[in-house]
Amino acid sequence: MIQCIKKRDGRVVPFDMSKITAAIEKAFDATGIQTGGAEELAREVARRLEAAGINQPEVEQIQDTVEQTLMDSGHVRTAKAYILYRAERTRIRQANTRLMKIYEDITYTDASDSEIKRENANIDGNTAMGSMLKYGSEGAKQFYEMFVLNPEHARAHREGDIHIHDLDFYTLTTTCCQIDLLELFKGGFSTGHGVLREPKHISSYAALACIAIQSNQNDQHGGQSIVNFDYGLAPGVAKTYAQNYCRHLARSLELLLDEPKEIIENANKTLEAENLKPCLDDGNGYLGREKEVYLAAGLPAEAFQKAQNFAREKALEDTERETYKAMVALIHNLNTMHSRAGAQTPFSSINYGMDTSAEGRMVMKNVLLATEAGLGHGETPIFPIQIFRVKEGVNYNPGDPNYDLFRLACRCSAKRLFPNFSFLDAPFNLAYYKPGHYETEVAYMGCRTRVMGNVYDPTQEIAPRRGNLSFTTINLPRIAILANGDLEWFFNELDRKIDLCVEQLLERFAIQSKKKVCNYPFLMGEGCWLGSENLAWDDEVGEGLKHGTLSVGFIGLAECLKALIGQHHGESERAQNLGLEIISHMRKRMDQLSQERKLNFTLLATPAEGLSGRFVKMDRKRFGSLEGITDREYYTNSFHIPVYFPINAFEKIRLEAPYHALTNAGHISYVELDGDTAQNLDAFESIVRCMKEAGVGYGSINHPVDRDGVCGYNGIIGDVCPRCGRTEHEGPHFQRIRRITGYLVGTMDKWNNAKRAEEADRVKHGI
Repeated sequence: MIQCIKKRDGRVVPFDMSKITAAIEKAFDATGIQTGGAEELAREVARRLEAAGINQPEVEQIQDTVEQTLMDSGHVRTAKAYILYRAERTRIRQANTRLMKIYEDITYTDASDSEIKRENANIDGNTAMGSMLKYGSEGAKQFYEMFVLNPEHARAHREGDIHIHDLDFYTLTTTCCQIDLLELFKGGFSTGHGVLREPKHISSYAALACIAIQSNQNDQHGGQSIVNFDYGLAPGVAKTYAQNYCRHLARSLELLLDEPKEIIENANKTLEAENLKPCLDDGNGYLGREKEVYLAAGLPAEAFQKAQNFAREKALEDTERETYKAMVALIHNLNTMHSRAGAQTPFSSINYGMDTSAEGRMVMKNVLLATEAGLGHGETPIFPIQIFRVKEGVNYNPGDPNYDLFRLACRCSAKRLFPNFSFLDAPFNLAYYKPGHYETEVAYMGCRTRVMGNVYDPTQEIAPRRGNLSFTTINLPRIAILANGDLEWFFNELDRKIDLCVEQLLERFAIQSKKKVCNYPFLMGEGCWLGSENLAWDDEVGEGLKHGTLSVGFIGLAECLKALIGQHHGESERAQNLGLEIISHMRKRMDQLSQERKLNFTLLATPAEGLSGRFVKMDRKRFGSLEGITDREYYTNSFHIPVYFPINAFEKIRLEAPYHALTNAGHISYVELDGDTAQNLDAFESIVRCMKEAGVGYGSINHPVDRDGVCGYNGIIGDVCPRCGRTEHEGPHFQRIRRITGYLVGTMDKWNNAKRAEEADRVKHGI
C-alpha cells in the first residue's frame, strides 16, 4: 500500500489521495462534464501503481498514471484537459525555478561573469540600483510571459522565433519621444514638485533641457531625443545677449555722462513699454529703435554711438563665453545625472545643424567645441548622442550659411565619434521637408529610431512630440534555415511571422491605450506627447498614442541570405537583389497594414544589443554550427554587411544605402576607419559626402578613440601609451571608447559576450 510519495525536489511526504481527486475534478470542470466519479478514478490510480510494485511513486509517475486511467475509462476529453493543466503547472513551476536561478545570478555574480547584468551596456549591473533594476526586470518578464501574453506570442518569444523588446515594460509604458524644447519651455513646466519658470538665460535653457530629458526618461523605457536643439536653445542665447547688452550699455553711459540716470531711466521705460529686445543678428541693437529713443530723451548722439559700440562688443563676448559654459555644463550633466532609480544615465540624443540664425549658430558652435574638448580630464563624452543634420543650401557646400559648422562637426566627430550625421536630402526624408518649418526636419533618436510619416493624421507628419510605441523583431536566419532553399516557403513563413508580430503589437497597444495621463506625469502631463495637451489628468491616452509608431524589426539579413543562397549581400549582386526583395516585402506589408488599420506600422532595422547573441545561441543549439550562419557568437545587425567581411568603405555605403529607404522606423550605417581620422579631415568629410550622395538617411564613422587615464593622453593607443610609455598591465586599463548599436561605451567590460565577439571581428574599411 502506498504510504509516501517523492516530490520533485527530493523530499518524501505522506501520500494524500485527495490531491489526486482534486486534480481529476479540475480536469472534469475544464471540460464542463459533471460527474461524481473522481474519487473512484483516484483509487484506480492508486491500485495501478500498487499493481506495478511502485510503493513510493514520484510525482511524474502519479501524473502519467492519472492520464492513462482517464483515457482507459473513456474520459478522453478530460484526459486532454488534465494534460493541459499538467503542462501549465509545469510551465509555472519551471518559470519560478528559472527566475530564482536568475535572481541568484544577479545577487552573487559579478557583472563581468554575468550576461544578464551586461544586457545593456548603459547600466552598471554591479551597483545596488543596477541590480535592483534587473530584479524587477527579470521578474516582470516572467510575469508577462505567464499571465499577460497570448500563449502563442509567449512561445514564439521564448523559443526565439521573435523577440519582444523591452518585455519588462510590457504593460507599463512606451519606447521613446522626440522632445520639442520650444513648446515645452513656453510658460515653464513641472517635474512634480512645483513649476520651473520659463528660462531667461542660456545656462537655464541648457539645465532645463537636461531636466526634461531626465524627467521624460522616467516615463518611458527607451531613449529621449531633443528634436530641435539649435532652434530650442537659440532663444536662450538671445535673452542672454539682451541682458548683457543692456548691462554694458547702461554702465558705459554712466561713465560717459555726468548725470545720466534720468536720461537712461526715461529711455529704458520707453523701450520696455514697446517690449523691444536687443537682437544678436541686428547691428543696431533694438532693431534701430533704441538710438532714436535715447536721443529723444536728451542723450548726445556721439556719446550714444560710443556706448552702443562698446555694449555690442562686450555683450557678444560675454554671450559667447556664457553659451560655451552652458554647453559644457549640459554635456557634463548628461554624462553624470541618473534616471530610473539611479541605475542608468539618461539615454539622450540631440538633433541640430539647420538653424542659420546667429543665436542658433552660437549654440551649435559651442556644443561642438565643448564636445571636442571632452569632459573634466579630457574623456570623450558618451552622451548626448549628437546628430548633425546635413542639408544642401544650409550647410553642405562652401558658401552655405552653416558650412563652417558642418566642417566643425566633421572635425569633432573625427576626434570624439560624435556627432553622427543625418541627411535631409535623402528622398524619404526630403519628402517631408518644408523650408522654414523645423518640425518637418526629420530627426533621429540615438541608435537609429525615426518617426515621421503619420497615417493616423496626415496633417501631423512631423518629428516633434512623437515617438515609437513598441517594436518586435523577427529572426530572419531561422526562417531561412528552415526554408532549406525554398524561397516560396520562406516568404510564406515570413508573412506568418509578420502576422504574429502585428497581432502581438496590437495587443500591447491595447494595453498602452488604456493608460491615463497620470501614468505619465511628464510625458503626457506636461504635453511632451502630441495631443496630450488637451487631456485631463485621468483621461486615457489611446487617441494620442496613435501618432506614434508600431514597428516590426529584423536581424541577421546577411546570415539569412547565406542560408538561402550561400552568399550574403556583400558577396554578390544576386544576394543584394534578394536582400532588397526580402526587406521590400516586409516594408510593403507594413504600409498595407498602416492603410488598413490607420495606425503607423513601420519597419525597423533593429538595433540588436542583447538580441544579437540570444537568437544565434538558440539556433546553434537547434541546427548546429552552420558556416557563415550560426558559427559566430552573434547575428549581424539588421541589414549591415557582416563586420568581418573585407570591403571598401564606399562600397559598403553603396550596398547598405537602399535599405535606408525601406526601413522607415529607423536605420543607421557605419564604416570602420583605422588611424587618427582627425589628421585627415578631407577624407573624413568625403565619407560623409558619400553617405549623403548614396541616399543614406543616418550614418556614422567609427574609429579608435583611446585614452590613458594616468597621463591623460587621448588618441590611438596600442599596447603602450605613446606619451608616458606605460603598458596596460602596469596600471589601470586604457579607456577604449567604442560604439555599440549606435551609442558609445567607455569600457567594453559592460558589453555582453556577443557584442564583444562582434567588436573583435570588426575589420577596417579602406577608402
